[in-house]
Amino acid sequence: MPAKLVEVMWPALVANKILHKRLGSRNFVADYQSYTDPLLGITSDDQLSITTNSILNDHRDTEKYKVFVSTWNIGGIAPDEGLNIEDLLETCSKSFDIYVFGFQEIVPLKASNVLGSEDNKISTKWNSLIREALNKRTHHYCCKDIESDDDNIKQDLKGNIPGQQCKSASQDFHCIISKQMVGIMISVWVRSDLSPFIRHPCVSCVGCGIMGCLGNKGSVSVRFLLHETSFCFVCSHLASGGKEGDEKHRNSNVAEIFSRTSFPKGTLLDLPRKILDHDHVILLGDLNYRISMPEETTRLLVEKRDWDSLLENDQLKMELVNGHILRGWHEGTIKFAPTYKYFPNSDLYYGCCYHGSKKAAKKRSPAWCDRVIWFGNGLKQIEYSRSESKLSDHRPVKALFTAEVKVSSSFKNLSSLFMSERFEQIKNVFQVSPEFACKKQSSFRF
Repeated sequence: MPAKLVEVMWPALVANKILHKRLGSRNFVADYQSYTDPLLGITSDDQLSITTNSILNDHRDTEKYKVFVSTWNIGGIAPDEGLNIEDLLETCSKSFDIYVFGFQEIVPLKASNVLGSEDNKISTKWNSLIREALNKRTHHYCCKDIESDDDNIKQDLKGNIPGQQCKSASQDFHCIISKQMVGIMISVWVRSDLSPFIRHPCVSCVGCGIMGCLGNKGSVSVRFLLHETSFCFVCSHLASGGKEGDEKHRNSNVAEIFSRTSFPKGTLLDLPRKILDHDHVILLGDLNYRISMPEETTRLLVEKRDWDSLLENDQLKMELVNGHILRGWHEGTIKFAPTYKYFPNSDLYYGCCYHGSKKAAKKRSPAWCDRVIWFGNGLKQIEYSRSESKLSDHRPVKALFTAEVKVSSSFKNLSSLFMSERFEQIKNVFQVSPEFACKKQSSFRF
């Protein structure tokens, strides 16, 4: 290889080596770990699926599950022990079956964090806060009305007739996947009674930051099967920049994420490997798309709360309609103020006022950087809104969905077993399919 070519390539080669070491593992934090046959090296999920497909000729029903998705750029600020995240969960939390929390910049994006060893202390703190908030609300809560004109949807979400008070609950939530890459973190939680029906949880990390491969920008994707339906959640932090043409870098990041994200197909099963192969796909994060208008015009329209005029020039909206990378994806109607960029601990947009501070002179035009979009059939968005935590310079965004899930009638008939005390007494994995006899692994220590 010519010396000049080596000289040009070596920084990228070194970066790739560092990244491979950092992101090569598919390990993730979870409360449960799937049973694995140590001799055969295959998961019991594969064994179960083969036996059920070959022996049982059962019927598949469709059920609806409720999914809560949120994204929040923390701005490198560590959470206090007493941080209240109730506003983030201000949505009748008990009624949701799956919670997906996406974070960006949970640590400052400085060289030591990008190139150094992974520090999981902050992600552990966030998981601790999530666990406490979710399980606190399952024991004592009061439901709010969901913003929907469809009474059937409101009834589905609340598990009650619209207008009636929700009953108290005692369901715990467990973490099935939590994964961090530098500042990007995703944490997925499900109702405890759904845990036995979660199969093939897996993660895939893609770095597309410095040198095109480091993890200061990129994505952490998770996939799993709930009953017979596959889910994929992609938590992303795309290229920043408000100059004309910077949106092309963000589109390039998305293309890289779609291309390079890959999951194991399974030893004996043909599981979805790429993001778009899954039944339900949700992309969330600080996507960093801006508003293609002069800053003065943007700020004036924000003051007038003229969201329609602003959204006509929103780069992500234009990409969804006219682009190539995200065409065919969907986003709910935005009826909330731009989520970026605020002075921390205030309601003032950055650069909106001047107090003789040099820092304040560095303007950032308001934009909807924090988004949730989805792909595929069977997902219906019920609510799309923002929360008002002032911890960082971004506001959190949350999206509520109902998701259609295919459920085997055999699994439905067995569900009463898992709700009974008899299930706890069964110790032999051959008496009950190992898929449902998950070994509990306490990965969090609080």
